[in-house]
Amino acid sequence: MILAGDVGGTSTRLAFFTIEDGRLNLVVEKDYPSRLRKSLNEIVGEFVLHHRLAIEYACFGIAGPVQHGRVETPNLPWIVDQETIARQLRIQSAWLINDLLANTYGIPALEERDFALLNSGSPDASGNAAVISAGTGLGEAGAYWDGKHYHPFACEGGHSDFAPRGRVEIDLLKYLLEWFGHVSW
Repeated sequence: MILAGDVGGTSTRLAFFTIEDGRLNLVVEKDYPSRLRKSLNEIVGEFVLHHRLAIEYACFGIAGPVQHGRVETPNLPWIVDQETIARQLRIQSAWLINDLLANTYGIPALEERDFALLNSGSPDASGNAAVISAGTGLGEAGAYWDGKHYHPFACEGGHSDFAPRGRVEIDLLKYLLEWFGHVSW
């Protein structure tokens, strides 16, 4: 049994999966409003207690920079640590990875019906890829092409400083600086 989570500033989605014929099979999932909870550990504890399934593996894609198995979430007052979660779940290890990195790893599992064409292009295109997701924050990840396979990597480009390029954007920057002190994309 795999416990997986998508943890963001607005909501946290947890799910249990099994693997059947090399593909993930959803057993149960639930969404939680992140801001109404004190921590990810609180949400995980409630979900696991309610379903009482034996967990073998756990991985959480979480918004923010994950360093050494730990993240201080940029859009929540949470500090999340993978060793603490593993102890809570009584499993050998749990993994925290950036949420957009998790999305990028999942792209090969998508089917044709999972896509919507925005702009036509070359169907045999190769090269690096960018994954961008606007949510509570601006999530970004990438994948470099080695000639045979894509290799996902996390980045925190959404936290880069806002760089205005004209009078209107300069005025916007001035306005936002008064409210927030720091303005990122």
